[in-house]
Amino acid sequence: MKYIESFQLLDENTEYKVILYEPRTCFNNFYPFRIFPSRNIEEITFENITIFYGGNGSGKSTLLNVIAEKLEAERKQSFNKGEFFSKFVDMCDYKMAREKPAEIKIITSDDVFDYLFDIRSINNRLDNKRNELFEEYVHFKFSDTNYNINDYDKLKKTVETRKKTMSSYVRDKLTNNIIIEQSNGESALMYFEKEIEENAIYILDEPENSLSATSQMKLIKFIEDTARFYNCQFIISTHSPFILSLKDAHIINLDDGLNKNVKWTELENVKVYHDFFKEHEKEFDSN
Repeated sequence: MKYIESFQLLDENTEYKVILYEPRTCFNNFYPFRIFPSRNIEEITFENITIFYGGNGSGKSTLLNVIAEKLEAERKQSFNKGEFFSKFVDMCDYKMAREKPAEIKIITSDDVFDYLFDIRSINNRLDNKRNELFEEYVHFKFSDTNYNINDYDKLKKTVETRKKTMSSYVRDKLTNNIIIEQSNGESALMYFEKEIEENAIYILDEPENSLSATSQMKLIKFIEDTARFYNCQFIISTHSPFILSLKDAHIINLDDGLNKNVKWTELENVKVYHDFFKEHEKEFDSN
């Protein structure tokens, strides 16, 4: 589903006038002005899945933030906008389709990292709790049973420990035990599955971070299915060959500075991977 059709950035002449007539003279950084005109990008057209590709400093994350801010996308974290970011965003424009999305959300790699840190914190607390439960199990399993009526909880635990193995006793007490079983990559993938719903626009900034190759392949399938069957539109920045291979994705190479669709196999970063594996092809054949 295509909700946003196009996005209009400022042309070079407009940017020049804004900076020229800026009354304040104490600034030497007009971010995000001066980033996109040199790349000959003024109007961006979107498909169901649109990918911004480029190296560090190409402006792909800035572009995502500009689009997200203009669309008033929901975001979990604030970011350093600088003095001129809001002015730049106000001067941009976009064209939406008739149907409105249920939500517009930007998901950054920092959001995923914070989620992983939260899980790690939970796991640390659960590890401590698990050790306490090990000690509790041993204590009550082999404790004296001469309890009075006021020791009901102790008696209950004694009976429970003598009916269960240590592992089942601890497992039953840890209600969040499924979290412990998730690797970082699985947890990161679970985060995307949790955050992404139907009929919406999702802006993903380098979603491959924290994901193994296997998890990236799973994320590809999830994005393709969500775009196809659940009426979602994706705008993604990435340099991952896996994410770039998304089926029917409209890829804009910010390193070239042209708003045209390119094949993912033509991109420099992908060619480096191809040449590397081609060079070591015989080593794979010998396995």
